[in-house]
Amino acid sequence: MATTADIRNGMCIDLDGQYFFIIEFLHVKPGKGAAFVRTKLRNVTTGRVIDKTFNAGVKIEEVRIERRPYQYLYKDDMGYHFMNADTFEQISIPGEQIEGVQYLKDGDIVEVQVHADSETILTAEMPTHVVLEITYTEPGLRGDTATNTLKPATVETGAEVRVPLFIETGEKVKIDTRTGTYVERAK
Repeated sequence: MATTADIRNGMCIDLDGQYFFIIEFLHVKPGKGAAFVRTKLRNVTTGRVIDKTFNAGVKIEEVRIERRPYQYLYKDDMGYHFMNADTFEQISIPGEQIEGVQYLKDGDIVEVQVHADSETILTAEMPTHVVLEITYTEPGLRGDTATNTLKPATVETGAEVRVPLFIETGEKVKIDTRTGTYVERAK
């Protein structure tokens, strides 16, 4: 059991039988009254973010999480299938539990968060940036670079992203998987 003094970003806690990741926290010591901790929690299963306030010194149940790298193999009606490169164990994860799943391509390595005691899969995180090839985009006009205008483009995974006008079909671009935005041309 941990207390509110042990709270840190990224910590996973069990609250009323559900698992939550702590996104933000703030210890508050008002001039009058008892101290408390204001937190933002993200539900592991639904992804919903809630605000929760704990009184100082309250005991909270910390959940031990292990992060393991898994390689993406294929997708079928059961979900997305991954393999642990060390043990060759294969697992299936529903698409809702993978953040940035629309940018996932064969062979990508994702970080799967597993409940250490029950071996339950909580969530899978894509790398922050991925390099994908543009499969289709409208041609840009020559010399039209005065403004920071974006155009839609389809990448090899089928997802649509907004790219600058100078990007052409067949080029590789770096994409931020958290926001789905164009970062830069890939070398």
